[in-house]
Amino acid sequence: MTEKIIRIGTRDSELALWQAHTVEKKLNDLGYKTEIIAVKSQGDIILDKPLYELGITGIFTKTLDIAMINGQVDIAVHSMKDVPTALPIGIVQAAVLERANTLDILVHKGNLDFLNGEGTIATGSLRRQAQWLNKYPAHKVVDLRGNVNTRMQKLKDSEWSGAVFAAAGLERINLKPSNYINLDWMIPAPAQGAMVIVAMANDDFCRDAVSELNDIETEVCTHIERQFLKTLEGGCTAPIGALAVFEEDEIIFDGVLFSIDGKEKIEVNKRVPLQDWKKLGFLSAKEILDNGGIGLMENIRKDLKK
Repeated sequence: MTEKIIRIGTRDSELALWQAHTVEKKLNDLGYKTEIIAVKSQGDIILDKPLYELGITGIFTKTLDIAMINGQVDIAVHSMKDVPTALPIGIVQAAVLERANTLDILVHKGNLDFLNGEGTIATGSLRRQAQWLNKYPAHKVVDLRGNVNTRMQKLKDSEWSGAVFAAAGLERINLKPSNYINLDWMIPAPAQGAMVIVAMANDDFCRDAVSELNDIETEVCTHIERQFLKTLEGGCTAPIGALAVFEEDEIIFDGVLFSIDGKEKIEVNKRVPLQDWKKLGFLSAKEILDNGGIGLMENIRKDLKK
C-alpha cells in the first residue's frame, strides 16, 4: 500500500466528526493512511436565520468544496441530505455508505397531551414543518437551527412541546433520548440517513480507495430520491420528501411535495421492477409536476421571497 495520506475534510460538529472518523476507520482497515481536517461551514456559523433565507445552495458543503478545489483536503464526508443535487465542477460522488435509519423522530418533554390539542414544535426544515402542519394544523412551528447538540439543548431550555430530528444523527452520537416517538408517517428528506464521500474527479487514487466503501443498494435508492428532488426543485428550497427502498426484486418509492403551510400536498407512490430504477425519480417528479406541482412550486418560490 502507498505512503500517500488521504486527507479527510469534515465539518467540526460532533456528528460530522463521527462520520469522518467512521470513514477514516474503514479506510485504515483497508490499509490506507488518513488524516482528518475539520473546518467550520457557514451553515454552522449563521444560526439566527432559517436555512432557506440564507439563499445558498449547499451551505453546509460549500466550505469543504473550496478546501478540496484548493488542495487542502482530498476527500470530504457529508450527510448526503445536505449535499446539493448538482456538485461543483471537478468534484464527484465517490462512494455512498450503507444507509442508517431513515426516520424522523419527535423528541418531547415526557408529555404527549399536546398531540390532541395545541402545541409548539421546533424544526429548521421546511419539509418537516409542512408535514407537521399538514397533520397538526392547530400547532405552531418555530425555527430551530444549530448542530444536533445545540438543538437538543435549545429544546431542553425552551417551552416548546417538542422538536423533530433525524433519528440517524442522534443514534450515531448516542444522543437519542428515551422520550421520543417515531414519525413513521413523515416522509424523510431525500438521502436521509446516508453518508456520501466526494472526491476530485481527477484524483484516481482517492476515488479508487473510497470506491471500496460504496454500498450499491444505498447508492441506487439515494440516486432515485435525489433525481426526484432535482427534477422538482430547480434550485429552490421546498418541502420535498422522498424515500426509495428495495423489496426483493422491486423498488418501492414514495415522494411528496407540500405547500409551506402544509395545506396542499401532492404525492406519488410507485412499485417498479428493480431494473427500472434509473428514471424512477425523474418520472415520479414529472407526475407530481403534471398534477399541480408546477403551480405549487411557483407559489413556494413566491412565499420564500416574502
